[in-house]
This record gives sequence, C-alpha cells and structure tokens, in this order.
Amino acid sequence: MTNLAPLLEAFFTERLVTQRQASPNTIASYRDTICLVLRFVAHHTGKEPSQLVLEDLDAPCIGTFLDHLEAVRGNVVGTRNTRLAAVHSLFRFAAVRHPEHANLIQRVLDIPQKRFDRSLVSFLARDEVAALLDTPDRGSSIGRRDRALLLVAVHTGLRVSELVGLCCQDVVLGTGAHVHCVGKGRKERTTPITKGTAKVLATWLDERAGEPGDPLFPGRQGHHLSRDAVELIVRRHARSASDRCPSLQTKQVTPHVLRHTAAMGLLHAGVDIATIALWLGHESIETTQIYLHADMTIKERALERTAPAGAPLRRYRPSDPLIAFLEAL
Repeated sequence: MTNLAPLLEAFFTERLVTQRQASPNTIASYRDTICLVLRFVAHHTGKEPSQLVLEDLDAPCIGTFLDHLEAVRGNVVGTRNTRLAAVHSLFRFAAVRHPEHANLIQRVLDIPQKRFDRSLVSFLARDEVAALLDTPDRGSSIGRRDRALLLVAVHTGLRVSELVGLCCQDVVLGTGAHVHCVGKGRKERTTPITKGTAKVLATWLDERAGEPGDPLFPGRQGHHLSRDAVELIVRRHARSASDRCPSLQTKQVTPHVLRHTAAMGLLHAGVDIATIALWLGHESIETTQIYLHADMTIKERALERTAPAGAPLRRYRPSDPLIAFLEAL
C-alpha cells in the first residue's frame, strides 16, 4: 500500500470527522477537491489513483492542477482558491504524519492564494424573476418541483447547500410560515416565507407525499438533488426565460445569483443591513455590505439629498397654511 492512501483515510476520518467535527458540506467540498487532484495526477502520471504516492503530489504538480482548474475547467479564481485551501489543509496534516517529506510539504504550503478583482454582485430584476418563475412546466411533476425550488431560492436566499438539504419536515406552514435549515458553520436558522410561497409549498408537499425526513426536492431516484443538479435546473430555466425576457441573456444565472436577488429585494424594501445578515446567515455584517455597494437606488437617493456646490440652503416652507396646519399635527 502506498503512503498516500492511509494518509487520506486518516485525514478524513481523524482530522475532519473526529478532531474538527467538520460539517457534511465541508467534508463533501474537501472530498471533491481531493478526487479532482487524484484524477488529474493519475492522468498525467499514468498511474491508478490507488497507486499514487505523496511524492507525486509535489508543488509543480499542484501548481499545474490549479492552472488546469482555470484554463480547462473554467473555474473562477475564487473556486481555485477554495480548492487550494483544501489541499493546504491536507498537507498541514501530512506534515505531522510524514515529517520525512517536510521539504515537499512546505513547498506545497508555500503556494499562495491568488488575488482577484471583486466585482459587484449580480442579481435579477423583478421582471426577470417573474419570467424565471413562469418558465417551469406546471403540467408535469418535475416542472412543479422546479417552480417550488426556484420560488424558495428567490424568496429565502438559501445557499444551494441549504436548499438541497431541505427535508419535508423543514417546511412549517400556517401562522408564521417558514423553512428551517442548518447553514454554514452548522448554524440553525429559520427563514420566513410569503403567503404565496407557502401556498405553493403546501401544494407541492401534498403532491410529494413524503415522510418528514424525505428530501423536499428529490431527484428522479428519490434522493436529495446534488448542487450540480440545482445549477443545471437554474441554468436551463434561465435560458428558457431569456426568450421572453431578453435582459436575462446578458446574465449568468446561478443559485447564488438567486440568493443575491433575495438580499437585494430585502434591501430595496427598506430592511436594515443587520436584519439581512441574519436572514442570509452571514457570520459578520461586513459580508452583507456588498449589497450596499451594488444598490444604485440607495446611492441615487443620497445624491438627491445632496445640495450642489454653491447652491443656497433654504429652510422648508409649506406652500399653503392648511397644509402647514396638517403637517404640524
């Protein structure tokens, strides 16, 4: 047996599960990264993944893998950095288990995160949301499932991992209707839903006829949808909706864009930034500040309140004594 296989087994079972008690989402993210690395290295070395040794995963190899993510797989820099963080976590664990490879391990750990420009968040306008929600075929069970899923995504702002993890018991209808989820950092939260969303979910739950622990939005085999499946669902319906709403043709619509749309809807409704942070499950209110930067309406209102340079300041005077009396009440 090679030195890599037992290292990976110990990394996932001892470090992530036992010592760190990592969430299922974190474990799944690290698993996906390591699988990508092993397949990439196996392809370039001609070895089977089970035959690889730690020496095969040296710094030049990992660097080439990171370039492959961007150039071939089309991943953005943020995804590249997330994959590198998982690799770094594995190699920090390897430093304890295999000190004889300290030089190789340190060279991998020295690979830096790549800096990138932070663009404004993308979100959908009301007419674009309406076009997207009208696209699923309500005459089919899959279409009704997709519409309920899109509606929950747009109105709650759940992360895609939270969305696919919902079970039937996580929907609470009646007074104070809401959905319950376990989000990032294993934090539980409840998110209220509108009457319209609650009505659609009630109809879907009757049709779904599942047990409390069954997936709310199942795939064809009855299991939870994967993140990739939700990505495809959103992309497919956005592409269809662009025929009726041409502005969607210029936007890359993803589940995270629907999350941004929910946040911007709250912001436009006058909800304060602290409440939006709680709604989205942000660890820090600083994370939520990105929506203030993206909202032109707030900046335009601020501009309207700003007097031009050199303009005389005047005290407000009502134009009519009756109006003055009423405003003084």
